[in-house]
Amino acid sequence: MSRRVVLGGPAAVGIGSLAACGDDPPPGPTSRRSERVTTTPEVRRIEYGEGPARFGELHLPAGDPRGVVVVVHGGFWRAQYDLSLGTPLAVDLARRGWAAWNIEYRRVGSGTGGGGGAPETFDDVAAAIDALRGTDLDLSTVVAVGHSAGGHLAAWAASRARDERWAGGVELTGVVSQAGVLDLRRAIREGVGETAVQDLLGIGADPGAVDAAYDPQQQLPLGVPLWCVHGRDDDIVPINQSEEYVAAATAAGARAELVAVDDDHFVVIDPDGPAWAEIVGILDGLG
Repeated sequence: MSRRVVLGGPAAVGIGSLAACGDDPPPGPTSRRSERVTTTPEVRRIEYGEGPARFGELHLPAGDPRGVVVVVHGGFWRAQYDLSLGTPLAVDLARRGWAAWNIEYRRVGSGTGGGGGAPETFDDVAAAIDALRGTDLDLSTVVAVGHSAGGHLAAWAASRARDERWAGGVELTGVVSQAGVLDLRRAIREGVGETAVQDLLGIGADPGAVDAAYDPQQQLPLGVPLWCVHGRDDDIVPINQSEEYVAAATAAGARAELVAVDDDHFVVIDPDGPAWAEIVGILDGLG
């Protein structure tokens, strides 16, 4: 986990191949490209509920935002990993003209970040996204970008309205999963994150006990486009999580694309790296 700290820990002060089907392909990175500016974004802390882990940091660009990007950090849903992992990305997005909503949520474990699991972690992600209604932002374009466990939560958030518990909230218009855990049953079978999925869901070792409402693979097809950006050499969340998701999504008529990049699990959260440039290009096609 050391590279995670180097790329996105508290010390950070800033922040493929197409497989799609259906009548219309997913929007691609073909529109105007965003450029970084040197202006330091304005940052607002917003609490969306009671408790130390129920808040987010809204990074605002100079001028009118192009849209909103919800940044969902990873860390296998565990309490010791926090939203500082997403800060470098949020800063970079704001410098490119986006309003970046870097959210915190309750995770599995004890301490200030603990108290999560199912359904609390999911309640928090839903509430954090819905807190955007309390801002003056234009919500016609709201894209979730999440890494690892955050990729799982970003994809989940795009289907949450199917459950009355989370219905009626702010709707996402797209998702970018960065090395996301998108098939919880497969993750259990293959030991991804050791017992991270079981700990999140509060279940034993039986993959059949996974509740479909929490599993992106079981919520296909989505009604919004989703991109899976994943390192070919990822040995923490194997790229088969993204490959199989995209294959199943396109077979079900959803709009999905796999963007396979060189390197490992953390290359996708390096704001100065080529994988992030791919993600920026995807966002350029959306706002």
